[in-house]
Amino acid sequence: MQFKDYYEMLGVPRDASADAIKKAFRQLARKYHPDVSKAPDAEARMKEINEANAVLSDPERRAAYDQLLARGARGGQEFEPPPGWDAGFEFSGRGSDADAADFSDFFAELFGRMGGAAGARGAGFGAQSGGFRARGEDHHAKILLAIEDAFLGARRQVSLRAPELDPQGRVLLKTRTLDVQIPKGVREGQLIRLAGQGSPGMGNAPAGDLFLEVHFEPHPRYAVHGRDLRMELPVAPWEAALGAVVPVQLPHGGTLKVRLPAGAQGGRTLRVRGEGIPGDPPGDLELTVRVVLPKADTPRAKELYETMARELPFDPRA
Repeated sequence: MQFKDYYEMLGVPRDASADAIKKAFRQLARKYHPDVSKAPDAEARMKEINEANAVLSDPERRAAYDQLLARGARGGQEFEPPPGWDAGFEFSGRGSDADAADFSDFFAELFGRMGGAAGARGAGFGAQSGGFRARGEDHHAKILLAIEDAFLGARRQVSLRAPELDPQGRVLLKTRTLDVQIPKGVREGQLIRLAGQGSPGMGNAPAGDLFLEVHFEPHPRYAVHGRDLRMELPVAPWEAALGAVVPVQLPHGGTLKVRLPAGAQGGRTLRVRGEGIPGDPPGDLELTVRVVLPKADTPRAKELYETMARELPFDPRA
C-alpha cells in the first residue's frame, strides 16, 4: 500500500488554512467533475480529490494524518501504519462519509475505525420547558497499555490530544489528562467508558461519554491474542533432549514452573491452561520452545561439541 499525499492532491501547503483547503477543493471539483470534464482520468481524479478533502477538511483526521507526515511518511512510498500510530487522539463519535466506500484502501486503513466506534452520536434531542436540549456527543480514543496492566489492574494517567481550529482555520492539538482506572483482566479492543467526558450537552442536557479502546504496547517477550498470552521458551539442548522443569517469568512478576517433556523439538508449543490474562474463563499461556545452543568459544566447550559429533549418531538433515 502506498502513502497518499493529500496536500499534494489538492495543491495546498501543509500549513494551509481551512478556507484555503475549501477553496482548492472547489476549484479542482469544478475542473474534474465527470459531468463537465473532458479529461480521460476525470472520474479517478475526482475520487482522489474527494478523498483528500474528506481528510484535510476534517480537523480530527487532518491532525492524525499530520502526525504520520511528522514521522517521515511521504507520498508514493510503500507504507504500513506504525503500531499504535493513532493512540492518544480523541475523536468525536460521528460516522464515516457517505461516499467513503469509494475511497482508497489507504483511507480505510487509517480512518475506517475513527469515530463511531464508541457508539452513536449524541442523543436525546427534544424540548423541555420550551428550550432545546441535546445530549453531548460521545468521544472515542485509542490508548496503549502495558500487558502487565491486564494482569494486575492499574490506575493510569492518560493524555489525549483533541484537534481544534485556531482563528486562522489551522489545526491545533489541545491536550487533556485523565485519571483512568484500568480493570484487571482488560482485553485487547475492550472499551472503557468514562461517563460525562465527551462533548458538553445543550440546554442542560447531559454531556456525552468518552470511550477508551484498549490496545497493548509491543512487548519484547509477550504477545496477546484474545486472553491467551504467547511467548518463547528458551531452553538448553540438554533440557530439550532429557526433559526438565523450566521456570517461566510471568508479566505480573510471578514465576511458573513448566515441565518440558524429553525430546522436545524447537517450535513445539506447550499450553498451560488458565495462566493467560485473567477473566471468566482466564486465557491460556502458550509457550513456543526455542532451543538455544551454547557457544563453542572455549577449549572445553569445543571439546564437548567434538565429543558429541564423534559419538552421537545424529544427522539433522536425515
